Amino acid sequence: MRDAYHEELDGISHKLVEMTRLVRSAMAQATSALLDADARLAEEVISGDRAINKIDLEIEETVFDLMARQQPVAGDLRTLITSLRMSADLERMGDLAAHIAKTARRRHPESCIPNELQVTILEMGQIAGRMVAKAGSVIASQDVAMGLELDTDDDAMDKLHRKLFTVLLSPKWAHGVEKAVDITLVGRYFERFADHAVHVAGDVVYLVTGQRPEDIIDEFS
Repeated sequence: MRDAYHEELDGISHKLVEMTRLVRSAMAQATSALLDADARLAEEVISGDRAINKIDLEIEETVFDLMARQQPVAGDLRTLITSLRMSADLERMGDLAAHIAKTARRRHPESCIPNELQVTILEMGQIAGRMVAKAGSVIASQDVAMGLELDTDDDAMDKLHRKLFTVLLSPKWAHGVEKAVDITLVGRYFERFADHAVHVAGDVVYLVTGQRPEDIIDEFS
């Protein structure tokens, strides 16, 4: 019975890693759809969000079932609770990728990203992809040091987010209110996506150490 129980716990971890893979793919496709005004790709991201939601529900059902049947305590209980939190963050990251794709679809056949911001948006998409990939590695390896790196990665995303506003607020902005609104929303989606990746890694750090990342002593930095 205990072997089956721990196999189910391992299954939850595997599903979380699979969610990171799907979310990474969704963000990469959403970024491409946004920059290339690719409606077909945008639709793929939007419809593909159902697969991410399905795994989220499966994890939730498994966690509640194990809590009811096994009445876990200590480390196992912490594993189940943090798994729920990570799954919720990853599900939200899928939603954010879908929001970006919907922005691309709404403005098709035009791109809502002007030429001077194409590179910035591409970089934001790349950082988002790297962050969720690293979060997946942290879940699989339970590597505390790697988990703490996500905060630094998030700083790079925040810097690009601020850069968007510098361009938008410049007197040289010549693309109107509609594109300004689109870019403001898209920038927020990327920024929140990165925040959720940090939360996922932080939950792994808490799972392994019993401490939140901000409380970890310098030896783990």
